[in-house]
Amino acid sequence: MIGELAGQLPPEEARRVVGYPALFLLVALGALVPVVPTGAVVSSAAVVASHQAAPLAPLFVFLVAAAAALAGDAALYWLGRRGVTSRGGSRWLAALRARAAPDRLERAQARLREHRVPVLVLSRLVPAGRIPVMLACLLARMPAARFVRSDVPAVLAWTATYQLIGVAGGALFPRPWQGVAAAVALALLVGAAPRAWRWARRPRRGGSGSGG
Repeated sequence: MIGELAGQLPPEEARRVVGYPALFLLVALGALVPVVPTGAVVSSAAVVASHQAAPLAPLFVFLVAAAAALAGDAALYWLGRRGVTSRGGSRWLAALRARAAPDRLERAQARLREHRVPVLVLSRLVPAGRIPVMLACLLARMPAARFVRSDVPAVLAWTATYQLIGVAGGALFPRPWQGVAAAVALALLVGAAPRAWRWARRPRRGGSGSGG
């Protein structure tokens, strides 16, 4: 259906018709399973939108990406709640536990008790911070509706951040593909920097032992 509609439109309009559903699916899928670099996807879409003649294209990218991130978070939280309330748990809850380091989960639970919405916002902006906070919300048995309301400012801040990264990358180069490459590299660098910092600060085994 979308393909038939796109075939009847001018090339630039067809790209928008196909691109927005693809953007939604990729961001929502990336919120469910950690195989899609969603930040890089949003930054790339922002670059393409900034080079289009349509003035509202960046706004549409923002709205679609934010809605997709919220839908993905809500779906993952709902699947996790099924594991919390059922006797045997679920594979989704087990997967969330496997992706959350125990020390980060403890910190997320402590911060969640004091500041609910700010913690969710920061968890979306800090790489690998979303899952421990979501798991803390699940273990605290936060209702799904309250989680979604609290997650709205988080996904808005996250989308705005990666869209600005894309706009900045796209402004440096005249061709869209160059801006996309720069935006993807910058988004991946932003996502990898905290992990690299934690790895560098991790204590090494067998570094300094006591001599006999």
